Amino acid sequence: MKLEVSEVNITPIKPVSGLVAFASCVVYESLYLGSIGIYTRLEGGYRLTFPTKTTGEKQLNIFHPINKTVGEYLEKVITEKYEEVMNKNNDRYSST
Repeated sequence: MKLEVSEVNITPIKPVSGLVAFASCVVYESLYLGSIGIYTRLEGGYRLTFPTKTTGEKQLNIFHPINKTVGEYLEKVITEKYEEVMNKNNDRYSST
């Protein structure tokens, strides 16, 4: 079964502690996933973080990939879109 990810949206932010953007996407045209953090890796590339909620002293996962294959696929799709958005922004500012 192939994971269907669409409507990937990227919201760049002023970098803070490696966090460079937030992402959202739709899975199987049925499930919206939002507030996915995009962080730079020290060795290059990016990593994703998924939202959590803190209640008292516990931190609960809102959602996250349950296997490596899905996690790697989401990371690939989202970081490709992030790079596309950033390249468009760079092109826009360098042509003025």
